[in-house]
Amino acid sequence: MYDVAIIGTGPAGLSAALNLKLHNKSILWLGSPALSRKVGLSEAIANYPGMETLSGADLNARFTAQIAAAGLEITDRLVTNILPDDSGFSLLGGNDFYQAKTVLLAIGSAGPKALEGEEALLGRGVSYCATCDGFLYKGKTIAILCTDPQYHHEVEYLAQLAGKAYLYTPYKEEVPEGAGLERLPFPIRAIRGEGRVESVLLGDGSDRAVDGVFLLRNSVAPATLLPGLELEGPHIRTARNLSTNIPGCFAAGDCTGRPYQVAKAVGEGNIAAHSILEYLGK
Repeated sequence: MYDVAIIGTGPAGLSAALNLKLHNKSILWLGSPALSRKVGLSEAIANYPGMETLSGADLNARFTAQIAAAGLEITDRLVTNILPDDSGFSLLGGNDFYQAKTVLLAIGSAGPKALEGEEALLGRGVSYCATCDGFLYKGKTIAILCTDPQYHHEVEYLAQLAGKAYLYTPYKEEVPEGAGLERLPFPIRAIRGEGRVESVLLGDGSDRAVDGVFLLRNSVAPATLLPGLELEGPHIRTARNLSTNIPGCFAAGDCTGRPYQVAKAVGEGNIAAHSILEYLGK
């Protein structure tokens, strides 16, 4: 049982982790060891106090060095479900379950909006984890939505298992190729099926019959991740101390709203950490 589970490895998650580490709290930090792709792609960051203008890649490199120096560890898992329980929270990341007394959501810009049919068919043909569920679709037809090149190895794995795989990516970088792998020219707009996935609806109005859908994203939509979480538009609603409507759950960074800036995320990570300390103290 951890004192806190931090979901997200951007500036808000790092700020919270550093502060909680200084107070000797046990931390489960879940997310990508590559840190924030959004930060990494920034051409120049010129408004961070006390720091000269630098690229996002350079800032992520400094973050990585700071993480190592602090002795912090990142568990490379995409969290797909959080459930409050009597002792705090249970979290599902890949095939692994974790428990923590408190949770900090530092998941970036509010996570993706769920596709039509995604929540209703989750676990009934919709999956977020290739290694967890890919074997169920050996020789079958699947659709894959991949939003980040870092998941290309999972695309390749799924394509090798499936008989036919339709792939859509919102970016233009080169994607894996192979027999049975077809790149879709239009985005996936909806997932359809009566009790189980039967097809995907594309942006041009056409359908593709599939047995399953794999959504390879950096994060899960907040309302899907933690049912009952109160939102304000696309963002997580928080109080001034960054608590959410669910006791023991806090949020910080881009997921709480604009401005989407590193300085704001770092500040909120600090506030959330101290609010978590106060909550644990009670």
